[in-house]
Amino acid sequence: MEPFTTLKTTAVPLRAENVDTDQIIPARFLTAVTKEGMGDGLFYSWRYHPDGTPKADFVLNKPEYRGAQILIAGRNFGSGSSREHAVWALTDYGFRCVITPGFADIFYNNSLKNGLLPVTLPEETVNMLLDLTEEEPQTQITVDLENQQVILPDGQALPFQIDPFRKMCLLQGVDDLGYLLSKMEAIEAHEARQPY
Repeated sequence: MEPFTTLKTTAVPLRAENVDTDQIIPARFLTAVTKEGMGDGLFYSWRYHPDGTPKADFVLNKPEYRGAQILIAGRNFGSGSSREHAVWALTDYGFRCVITPGFADIFYNNSLKNGLLPVTLPEETVNMLLDLTEEEPQTQITVDLENQQVILPDGQALPFQIDPFRKMCLLQGVDDLGYLLSKMEAIEAHEARQPY
C-alpha cells in the first residue's frame, strides 16, 4: 500500500447524496478477484450509456476533472453493501481521498484498510468545496494527513479527525496485516519467552 502523507491535487465535485456501493461499482463487475482494473467499472452506470459510449455530462467524463485524486460528495457516501470492491474501484481509478459530510461505516473502514483517506467535514464546508471545485476546476487542494488538515489555496485550513492507529497505518503505507508483519521480531521474541 502506498504511504499517504500529503496530497496536493484537483478535486472532482460529485453533487450526490446516499451514493451506495452499487452505484460506485455495479454488481456485474464483482467477478474479479484482484483490485487491478476495477477503476474501469467505477460509476459505470453514471459514466456510460448502455452502448458503452461515455456520457458527456457526467463529471468524471469532463476533461477539466481528469487526473484529480480527490472526490467530494454528499452525505452517506458508500452505503449499501459491504463490498470492498467499491474502494478498490475508487483507488484503481486514481482517487486517494474522498471528502464528504459522512460515510457508511463499513465503507469508511474499508477505505482506511486500502489506502483511501476518507475525510469527514461539516456539510456546509463540503458544500463550499463543491461550489469551489465546480466554479474553478483547476483549484489545487492539499490534504495533510500528518496535521489532519485540508488546506485551500487561500491558506484556509479545515481540520478533520481520524483514528490514531489508522492514521499511523496510512502514513506508513501498511494495512492491518502489514502492521502485524512489521512487529514480527517482537512477536517472535515474545513467543520464545513462553514456557510451552
